Amino acid sequence: MMPENAILLALTLPLLGAVGIALAGRVSANLRESITMLTAFGLVAVVWGLLPIIFAGERPAISLLEVVPGIEIAFQVEPLGMMFAALASGLWVVNSLYSIGYMRGNKESNQTRFYVFFAIALSAAIGIAFAANLFTLFLFYELLTLSTYPLVAHKGDEKSVRSARVYLGVLLTTSIGLLLPAIIWTYMVAGTGDFTVGGILDGKLAGPAVGLLLGLFVFGIGKAAMMPVHRWLPAAMVAPTPVSALLHAVAVVKAGVFSITKIIVYIFGVDFLFAEPSSSWLLYAAAFTVIAASVVALRQQNLKRLLAYSTIAQLSYVIMASAILKPLAEIGAAIHIVAHGFGKITLFFAAGAIYTASKKTELWQLRGIGRRMPWTMGAFTIGALSMIGVPPTGGFVSKWYILAGAFQADNYVAITTIILSTVLNAAYFLPIIYIAWFAPEDEATSLKPHGEAPFFAVLALTITAALTLGFFFFNGPVLELEQQIMQGVSP
Repeated sequence: MMPENAILLALTLPLLGAVGIALAGRVSANLRESITMLTAFGLVAVVWGLLPIIFAGERPAISLLEVVPGIEIAFQVEPLGMMFAALASGLWVVNSLYSIGYMRGNKESNQTRFYVFFAIALSAAIGIAFAANLFTLFLFYELLTLSTYPLVAHKGDEKSVRSARVYLGVLLTTSIGLLLPAIIWTYMVAGTGDFTVGGILDGKLAGPAVGLLLGLFVFGIGKAAMMPVHRWLPAAMVAPTPVSALLHAVAVVKAGVFSITKIIVYIFGVDFLFAEPSSSWLLYAAAFTVIAASVVALRQQNLKRLLAYSTIAQLSYVIMASAILKPLAEIGAAIHIVAHGFGKITLFFAAGAIYTASKKTELWQLRGIGRRMPWTMGAFTIGALSMIGVPPTGGFVSKWYILAGAFQADNYVAITTIILSTVLNAAYFLPIIYIAWFAPEDEATSLKPHGEAPFFAVLALTITAALTLGFFFFNGPVLELEQQIMQGVSP
């Protein structure tokens, strides 16, 4: 298959799958879920089929439509986008497998609608990954927001609808009020919005204007959940756990930090930003978000809310690493997108499995649950250790590169933030692991016997836990992709 055709197929296959899912849902749940799985596997085959030519140095591209002179809907596959697309498509397979067990186990309503919008969201994520310019990125960014709104509001009760409105309101307000003006400003000063190696703003913008434009991009991309535009993420925790996994690990927040990283590398340019003092604020804002969100997570008693604030902190690791503006840190930022994806989806899968099997949602209810659900809590333990950064998990690899980049830049703010946040991560994850495995069961909950969640849910979280461990040993392909990005960047 020609690479250009593969790009188009990767964008349209989830949409075709959504149509098939909608039609099959009227006939049979088994047929609906079979089409979901086939579509997910098909997307993996198409997206991952592009990897060899990207490793070989090719950058396939295709232009669909010129909206106005100089602004077009176009796509190009480069290493950073290839990594994000491969991650999102791969995790969709596992998330779809998990969704079968979760949605059936909890007898959720409107399951066909759930699978349809999930597929549309994946098409939007692929569009973001392969966007060749800021205009195309913006279109698919908004499509991702709109397609995930029904997923957040899935339960249909007052609390879910209210939280979904917060979700939609924050993300649309930031994107239209901040991101869109930033894109227009970039086109005006640079004459283009194309993602270009080395950036497009050197010699076109200088001084405080650089820091201001950077701020519009960073806070305009609300999906990255930088404080103070993070409120949508905890609000969205009312959604079913597979949706939470989509938000935190598969597409939504990853689209946010991916977009910021891509803009830093291909719009501003790492060397250009490093030479501009007005951009230095980003590191401090990211460091503050890492620590503040970790402290808030430490105070949570609801498991999913704790994981939500943990995500906010972990996302800002990526932004802080990008803001260090050194090659090792930029590589660490990209690797952390993958490592966090594996670890955090494992944690949410485990939280959903616990709820499905026992209806437990609070930390105090988890006393001794490891003895009833050893597979689930074993996976949770691996995911938690990855968030802390303990070897042999993927989180150790990404933190190693971020820390190495911080030392490379003699950036003691970043070094201190990483060390302190690691201590905070341990402070809220290790007690959960301890009470789950070693504390006696609470009498009120031990009277309600239960075992593991449905098979497909447990299988999915076992796979992602294995990926979290495997990434520690087999991260070479991701590292090779990101080294291609950093070619030509000053050490």
